[in-house]
Parts: sequence; C-alpha cells; structure tokens
Amino acid sequence: MNWSMYTADRSTHLKIVVVGLCAALLIAVIGISARELNLGVDIMTSQGPTAYKAGGPVVFTSRDGPIIR
Repeated sequence: MNWSMYTADRSTHLKIVVVGLCAALLIAVIGISARELNLGVDIMTSQGPTAYKAGGPVVFTSRDGPIIR
C-alpha cells in the first residue's frame, strides 16, 4: 500500500477520488431527502391559498395641512 501522496500510484489516487465522490453523493442525497421529507407535517399544517382583497382608494399628499381647492 502507498503511504504517501507523493509516491502513490494511479490506482491509489483513483480510489481516493472515488471515495470522495461517493461521500459527496451520500451527503447530497441525505440533504435532499431531509429537506423534502417532513414526515407528514406539511400535509397536516397546509392551508388553502390566502386571497387579499383590494381596499378603497387612498390619496397621499406631501402637505402638512388640509388640501385647499
């Protein structure tokens, strides 16, 4: 077995790359599944869409006093 990265042959480097890719894939799969799996909590707490109705017209002015016409 090659104990140094400087003297390691091609197969040792390939093994290191494969182990690193497998670890990255495992972490990605766990992260995606943990984010999307809420154990049914999202179904129990889901609500219908909220509709906001428009209010009446509003007038904004920059004067401090009443508007004189």
